[in-house]
Amino acid sequence: MRTMLRCDETEAWAALRGHYEAHGRDFDLRDAFERDPGRFESFSVEAPEVFADLSKNRIDSATLHFLIDLASECGLEARRDAMFAGDAINTTEGRAVLHTALRAPRGAGPFSAEVHEVLDAMLAYAEAVRDTAASGIKHVVNIGIGGSDLGPQMVVPALDTFVHPGIAFHFVSNVDGHDIAPVLRRLDPAQTLFIVASKTFTTQETMANAHAAKAWFEANGGTDIARHFVATTTNVAAAAEFGITTTFGFWDWVGGRYSLWSAIGLPIALAIGAENFRALLAGAHSMDRHFAQAPLLKNLPVLLALIDVWYRNFHGFTSRSVAPYHQGLKRLPAYLQQLEMESNGKRVDLDGNTLPYATSPVVWGEPGTNGQHAYFQMLHQGTDVIPVEFILVKHPTHDLADLHAKLLANGLAQSQALMLGKTTAQALQEKAPTASKQLDAATLAKHRTFPGNRPSTTLLLDQLTPTSLGALIALYEHRVFTSGALWGINSFDQWGVELGKALCNDLLPRLASGDTQGLDASTASLLRRLRG
Repeated sequence: MRTMLRCDETEAWAALRGHYEAHGRDFDLRDAFERDPGRFESFSVEAPEVFADLSKNRIDSATLHFLIDLASECGLEARRDAMFAGDAINTTEGRAVLHTALRAPRGAGPFSAEVHEVLDAMLAYAEAVRDTAASGIKHVVNIGIGGSDLGPQMVVPALDTFVHPGIAFHFVSNVDGHDIAPVLRRLDPAQTLFIVASKTFTTQETMANAHAAKAWFEANGGTDIARHFVATTTNVAAAAEFGITTTFGFWDWVGGRYSLWSAIGLPIALAIGAENFRALLAGAHSMDRHFAQAPLLKNLPVLLALIDVWYRNFHGFTSRSVAPYHQGLKRLPAYLQQLEMESNGKRVDLDGNTLPYATSPVVWGEPGTNGQHAYFQMLHQGTDVIPVEFILVKHPTHDLADLHAKLLANGLAQSQALMLGKTTAQALQEKAPTASKQLDAATLAKHRTFPGNRPSTTLLLDQLTPTSLGALIALYEHRVFTSGALWGINSFDQWGVELGKALCNDLLPRLASGDTQGLDASTASLLRRLRG
């Protein structure tokens, strides 16, 4: 149970409240840059593979001082060390949290022999399948959901440059048949490998899709289930009953949303190959070392989490937008939604006490300039202040230099515009060719005024490679851990997922039978309408 101070029990929390009232509430980024020409240097951090500009956030040296005090009083470093040591910090399930062990070099982490035995076997299998002349495989279909889907589905397109050119990768997760049906239409059974990703081999959505895939395979002349289906699971017996003989397992200390580094990463290994998969692990491990060893004031995951707490609990900002200016990272916002909101969307502390403060923000976003033409209007002129996280990649892996320059310029311009805004006086001096000629200039200027002082963080990668992507993902993992530790919650369970599953198991036979006894009036009426 809880052995450390919760954030609101610390002296630093009270100091932060006073600091916010005196200086934080009315903090203006434009004034801060005018007062301190060296602000960029003071609020930039270099971490493995990732450079972070934190200078456009509503913080100053005093804010950071109080936030670092908060982390120290909450015992963050001891809790971090307990995680790396394999202590059962997932208290509600009595489990260790050791996704970091999955990317530790051989002999350098807990359970190293077991981890590397599975890793070596999985990568050898991946290399055999990637020899398409011998394997005959041209399509790989990953069937999973949640962490068994979101991680691989995010990583494979992100590393498109490194993906095997002769194999197409497909991801099926939704139990809605409209997800799997169009995928199956494009396949030839003789050239397809299905991966069934379920730790228990009982996940309802995954197994429904797996059985649909098996039925399609056999109905379309497919033979040798054992050759065309593989499982990432610990339930070898259930997989064998399905007809699968090749399985790769993992452990109860691997949480679903932290599992892409494990056998769940098989589709990634098939896509990018053994050498690049090991580079992905190495990049994550380099960020693990940074998180474990860097002083708090230069520790990037810690600093990002502290700013998250500052915004969520003092400024009252309810969401954060992630804007990756790289098309390969198009699934990163969705991946981060699960990572953060499933981890920290909790309302009780480790002792089960209801929290008197907010926890996880809503995380959302879209890639690059697409977002600018969708929701950036609200970011710039809406009634809510929403911190934005820009991710820029210095060097592309294509030779369309003009396009990349435009992309980077857009990313820089958006963070600049959020901070600077535009005054009504400035708007009055401008011409707006599309504006109504009947509208007076003063009214039009008000519509074209931007309040500015809207915070953002920019993360800069030199290039999107397996190594840098591994470091970036691990950065986000440790950031989520840190904010959860400060809030005094368990970031590694997900009981909120369970109730809907249990109710679904009750409702499924009712859809067939029409039995509505004991249901609330709304659910009963909807069920009858769906059957009618």
